[in-house]
Amino acid sequence: MQPLNIGELWMWVAFIVFVVAMLAVDLFVFGGRKAHRVSVREASCWVIAWCALTLTFAGLLWWYLHGEFGPEIARRKTLEFFTGYLIEQSLSIDNMFVFVMIFSYFAVPAELQRRVLLYGVLGAIVMRGMMILAGVWLVSQFAWLLYAFGVFLIITGIKMLAFAHQRPDLDKNPLLRWMHGRLRVTDEFHGDHFFVMKEGRHWATPMFLVLVLIEASDLMFAVDSIPAIFAITTDPFIVFTSNIFAIMGLRALYFLLADMADRFHLLKYGLAIVLVFIGAKMTLIPWLHMPIEWSLAVVGGIILTSVLLSLILTRKEDQIRSL
Repeated sequence: MQPLNIGELWMWVAFIVFVVAMLAVDLFVFGGRKAHRVSVREASCWVIAWCALTLTFAGLLWWYLHGEFGPEIARRKTLEFFTGYLIEQSLSIDNMFVFVMIFSYFAVPAELQRRVLLYGVLGAIVMRGMMILAGVWLVSQFAWLLYAFGVFLIITGIKMLAFAHQRPDLDKNPLLRWMHGRLRVTDEFHGDHFFVMKEGRHWATPMFLVLVLIEASDLMFAVDSIPAIFAITTDPFIVFTSNIFAIMGLRALYFLLADMADRFHLLKYGLAIVLVFIGAKMTLIPWLHMPIEWSLAVVGGIILTSVLLSLILTRKEDQIRSL
């Protein structure tokens, strides 16, 4: 019988040590603590590095499972990891659009964005870890929750399709309005400080508001993405590692693609279709079993199609404007 949880204690410890080490390298070796503008070259190097690390981890996972459980378990778990990673990375890219909107709304200087995103990554790791463990436990105790998650994803996907063309209005954001009503907030940034002393009192800076909104957006996207990966696997180690690799790579991807966010305007529709597909897959589990390879192909095909169509239509619009 296929084990529910392949993650031994040493695997969890080793992976957490790896994540902490990578964050330390970012902070103390590559200057993550210092405010600076991230160049395209730097962002590209980090994106390549995280892709290479993801592939290396998948290879090591396959090698270990092949020796411990045989080729079938190794193949299936590795495919589960890749499919989960693709889903999480795709949904995280949608979160990237929200980051662009938040930074634009507050006019956050480019040199300050890297640090606030680092704190966002740290908060996302903690929140995802707690939500994954809670979700796995709930599903193990109440199997019918998988169907509830499926219905939730279908509804979320349909709503995303219906409102994909609308841009959120941060002026009406209840969390932002609540913070403005409860906190003393300075009018200007004070470097990368979240709080400053002013007139003998503590004041929050706009950087603190940005951080809270970034963390809130991570939480909202986790509510969608974690149930989505349960359609692929309920193995907590696979769910956690695929989530973390997607989150760690998102920050570098943001700096690479932020200036081109408008060119991927159809991606939201693709992500909405992915959520509907995954939700339908979860609700039809008793009657329809889809091989993991098919799920990977369908999700990858939808995302690739939406990206290519976005680029093609954007290029045509640019050509029309140039005439």
